Amino acid sequence: MMDQNIIIPFLLTLFAGLATGIGSLIAILARNTSKKFLSFSLGLSAGVMIYVSFVEIFAQAQDSLTGEMGDTAGRVITVCCFFAGMLLIGLIDRLVPSVENPHEVRSVESMDTPPQDHRLMKMGILTALAIGIHNFPEGIATFVAAIENPTLGLAIAVAIAIHNIPEGIAVAVPIYYATGSRKRAFWLSLLSGLAEPVGAILAYLILMPFLSATLMGCLFAGVAGIMVFISLDELLPAAREYGEHHISIYGMIAGMAIMAVSLIGLT
Repeated sequence: MMDQNIIIPFLLTLFAGLATGIGSLIAILARNTSKKFLSFSLGLSAGVMIYVSFVEIFAQAQDSLTGEMGDTAGRVITVCCFFAGMLLIGLIDRLVPSVENPHEVRSVESMDTPPQDHRLMKMGILTALAIGIHNFPEGIATFVAAIENPTLGLAIAVAIAIHNIPEGIAVAVPIYYATGSRKRAFWLSLLSGLAEPVGAILAYLILMPFLSATLMGCLFAGVAGIMVFISLDELLPAAREYGEHHISIYGMIAGMAIMAVSLIGLT
């Protein structure tokens, strides 16, 4: 039976992953792309993730590791794990062919184009698989953060859920374009987000038996690296591609401010 202490972290990870379904619903039901909304939302998500990574998660990881290993060794291990998290998500990006990269911006208006070529189904499925690969470490990040601090995990889950909405559109558009089936586009888009709860389950099965203060500190530092990389490499560039650069920056600042106020309330 599942440990009561990991039910909430798992549900938060599931919520974040299945937000791809929101993107697919937008693609299926909306008449046009709200570029300002998506740009602001992506900026907001990046602001939350960057602020909480540097101010809260990295600091907690360093406190934990210096307490266990001493000041110098703890700081060195924290920095190494932080960049190891960046390296992990960076390697995943490199291994996914650019033609199927899930972070290509797509618009709802593409859904008005009549389906033309069923061979594009392959592109849609590969996009879904690529998103699944990218979402795997995000699921681990959400899960680990929520185990340590459920309130912090909730903030990260919401930020990643916002980040997953445009990815849902990225899956739904080519699948609909290839098949003409809005239902199939929705379900494949929704399923592409399941990699996040799968990441959470694997983290639980593999890491939980060995969980200690040192391992949690290392994981936390790695999570910070993953989220900073996602913000700088995916969220902010995607927000700019919607053509609303200043709005994305306003969103980022708003996300940082919201997270700052939330963390003050937690102390």
